[in-house]
Amino acid sequence: MEGYLLDWGNLILRWTHVIVAIAWIGSSFYFVFLDSNLTPPLGDYEKSQGVNGELWALHGGGFYHPVKWNVAPPKLPDHLHWFYWESYSTWLSGFALFTISYLWNANMFLVDPSVMKLAPAEAIAAAIAFLVVFWILYDAICRIFGQGKNGDATVGLLVLILVCIAAWLACHMFSGRAAYLLMGAMLATSMSANVFFWIIPGQRKVVASIKAGQPVDPIHGKRGKQRSVHNTYFTLPVVFAMLSNHYAFLYSNPHNWVLLILMMFAGAMVRQFFVMRHGFKLGRNGNPLPYALVGIVVTLGVIGWIRPAESSVAAAGATKVSFAQVQKIVSERCFMCHGAAVQMKGIRFDQPGAIEKHAQDINQQVVVTKIMPLNNATHITDDERTMIARWFNEGAPSN
Repeated sequence: MEGYLLDWGNLILRWTHVIVAIAWIGSSFYFVFLDSNLTPPLGDYEKSQGVNGELWALHGGGFYHPVKWNVAPPKLPDHLHWFYWESYSTWLSGFALFTISYLWNANMFLVDPSVMKLAPAEAIAAAIAFLVVFWILYDAICRIFGQGKNGDATVGLLVLILVCIAAWLACHMFSGRAAYLLMGAMLATSMSANVFFWIIPGQRKVVASIKAGQPVDPIHGKRGKQRSVHNTYFTLPVVFAMLSNHYAFLYSNPHNWVLLILMMFAGAMVRQFFVMRHGFKLGRNGNPLPYALVGIVVTLGVIGWIRPAESSVAAAGATKVSFAQVQKIVSERCFMCHGAAVQMKGIRFDQPGAIEKHAQDINQQVVVTKIMPLNNATHITDDERTMIARWFNEGAPSN
């Protein structure tokens, strides 16, 4: 019953998380697009009010005319929409999902004894520390090095180095699957923290100054814009890390931390292409195409690097593997999660015909991706994996 309820909790939280993440990423992408497409105002009234950019757009059969002020409008409207619950809801639902999916069974999902032997409590503490410590270091980099002429470039380089260090640590402390997800959660936590600690507080100070009739300090807008730009470059690497836990050929690779860094870098380059693309149309930026090409080349390079070697698992003249041999392996290595006591994903291999029915899935999970047994908790051997592969390639006979 516990597994059944956890599956439902996982489904509902994942559904919620994806919905609110779409809302957050969508609004973030829209405002980056908006800033890139603003043109000087044409009307005298807009100019007199301090408007420094406007956009005419057509959507859903209607015309829209958003404008942007240099620092603040001369008067606040009665209704002002704040963009923050999208961010907070994404983080809260994501952390709840991470809790029931990984922290709840840390010994199974976080810990891989072949990587590092950690007690469940140690693994949970280390995972949470990743979220907190990265934010503290990232925030310090932004505050200390984010000023001056080359501040943005310096911060970008230091954050890249910090991410590389974090990726190496995560992949040498946790199971590969957990390490990839944790890296995504780490960056997503910093994105939401940017909103909570810098963007929204700065906006509140601006609004308070306008209401009090005091001059608005432009530093709040500059700081908020800096963190917002960082968030947009984090987005695609975060989405990749979150999706990659479904693909064991990445996180189970001996060089998994290098692959993660390369794919995150490729995502950031593709995002840079889209950020610059609209400004290029208006003649503001250089050609953004090289950034997209870098992202594509890096991705293709990773695909070629880790491609599986062509080999045959069956030796010439070797004795065929019997079903009884495979059944013995499955009973020793798989019943812990797929037997009478526990029926993960509703699958039991101790029932007649179940092994033959799921032969392709068994081969995919045990031989091809080696994702199962999870973190090799039951210590299946390479010889046993090879035996299952031979049985499957021989047609998965039931005798």
